[in-house]
Amino acid sequence: MAGKDRILVLGPTGAIGRHIVWASVKAGNPTYVLVRDTPANVNKPRLVTAANPETRDELLQNFQNSGVFLIQGDMNDHHSLVNAIKQVDVVICSFGRLLIEDQVKIIAAIKEAGNVKRFFPSEFGLDVDRHDAVEPVREVFEEKAKIRRVIEAEGVPYTYLCCHAFTGYFLRNLAQIDITVPPRDKIFIQGDGNVKGAYVTEADVGTYTVEAVNDPNTLNKAVHIRLPANYLTLNEIVSLWEKKIGKSLEKIYVPEEKVLKDIQELSFPNNYLLALYHSQQIRGDAVYEIDPTRDVEASEAYPHVKYTTVDEYLNQFL
Repeated sequence: MAGKDRILVLGPTGAIGRHIVWASVKAGNPTYVLVRDTPANVNKPRLVTAANPETRDELLQNFQNSGVFLIQGDMNDHHSLVNAIKQVDVVICSFGRLLIEDQVKIIAAIKEAGNVKRFFPSEFGLDVDRHDAVEPVREVFEEKAKIRRVIEAEGVPYTYLCCHAFTGYFLRNLAQIDITVPPRDKIFIQGDGNVKGAYVTEADVGTYTVEAVNDPNTLNKAVHIRLPANYLTLNEIVSLWEKKIGKSLEKIYVPEEKVLKDIQELSFPNNYLLALYHSQQIRGDAVYEIDPTRDVEASEAYPHVKYTTVDEYLNQFL
């Protein structure tokens, strides 16, 4: 661990946070997490599901067993937050959409602590300065953009992580609403299906995040995860799936006007998911040029990382 930056992960038990923690441990960075309380009795009865293989307490206990430092504190307790931040070099926030604006508290604590080399705000989606998304996701993206502006105005050193589409949200059902596995009969495709999207597993997001932490070239830049084998149109992904299952799907192409109408009429979370799909599959929010003065392309910067391809990801559903 000699010479490695100490990393504090906020939101360590969430869908992305846990992968950042494990990637940090694997990379040899001294790893810290902020928790409101320490693990309770891990032997208490629990419900195990495929999506939730371990309870929060068990996950924290596994962290601790792997050498992760658990710091007691609370986002709303400024003193404990400053105390936690003073122990590390890099702060990574992986809060969900409802807590985006609360990151101003982290920025204030970082300013007071005065020792942080880098702050990764909770982004982990498309580039919020390059999008044409509609509500209800537009509001969340705008909140993230506002946090960027606060970071920059306060002079806090940063890295923004733009990973676009998690496979768990987009590929486990090929962007279909109300199903949990890829379809085998028919598929609804937004637009003409020919717009490029960028896909990545949550575990690989953790890996690339820690690569960026340990890379001085990402200071005050945005890191974009658009992996060559995973930068695909939905038509290309459907073709991959059809080859795997040995049959052609009935394809129903949905015009943008109908998609927008459905977004307005559906309730949460389906309206939110559909708006995310629309952002990438129709508006093309993953399609843009990299500006080397402010951007880093992860696949080019870290060619040694062996990531999970879309083709490999789909094999689990056979």
